Amino acid sequence: MSDTVEVTLRQGTGSRESRRLRNQGRVPAILYGHGEKCVGLSASLDAVQAAVRHGSRVVNLTGAVKTAALVRELQWDTYGVEPIHVDFLRVNASEHIRVKVPVHLKGECPGQRAGGVVNLVQHEVELDCTADHVPEFVYANVAVLELGHSLKVKDLELLHGARPAANAEETVVTCVLPGKKVEEAAPSAAAEPEVIGRKASEEGEGEAAKE
Repeated sequence: MSDTVEVTLRQGTGSRESRRLRNQGRVPAILYGHGEKCVGLSASLDAVQAAVRHGSRVVNLTGAVKTAALVRELQWDTYGVEPIHVDFLRVNASEHIRVKVPVHLKGECPGQRAGGVVNLVQHEVELDCTADHVPEFVYANVAVLELGHSLKVKDLELLHGARPAANAEETVVTCVLPGKKVEEAAPSAAAEPEVIGRKASEEGEGEAAKE
C-alpha cells in the first residue's frame, strides 16, 4: 500500500525559500513528468520520513496536486539524517518505469564457512517494473554461494512483472578467498528475493540546480 503525502504549492524559489520551509518542518520538492510543467511543492518532513521508513517508492500526492508519483530522488543533509529535497515523477500505476532497488543478502554462505569472504559488489540493481509493483528491495540468496563462485543479476528472485533493466550477467555478490580479486570469482547457481537508499549531500547542493 502506497503512502499518502500531502503537498502544498511553494510560493517562491531559491535557497532562502528552501531554508524557510525547512525551518517550518517542511521539505522542498518538485513534481515533473508526463510532458506537464514542473510544479514547485513542499511536503511535511514527517510525511517524507514516514515514506522512507516504509520503503515507499511510489506515493500518492494529495492537497495542492492529486497524482501518483515516484520518489525519483531524495537529497539528504550532510549527515544523511534528514531529507532536504525530493524529486517526484508523475506516474500511472500500470506504466513501466526504471528504478534502482537495494540488494540485501539472505542466508548463510557455505563458501564463507570454507574460508571465503562474501563481497556485495552491487548494493543496488536497476529494475524495469510497473509503478504499482516497485519492490522495496531484492534478496541475494547467498545460501547457494560456494567458494570461488558468484551470483549475478539474473540469479536474483524478482517479483512478478519485474525484470532487470541492465545486463543480467553483471556480478552482484562474490565469495572468494581473502586477497583474491572480484573478477577471479567464477559464475554460480541461482538465488532468491531483500529502504530508500540514502545519499548524503551538502546542504543546499543540487537545490540551486533545481530552483
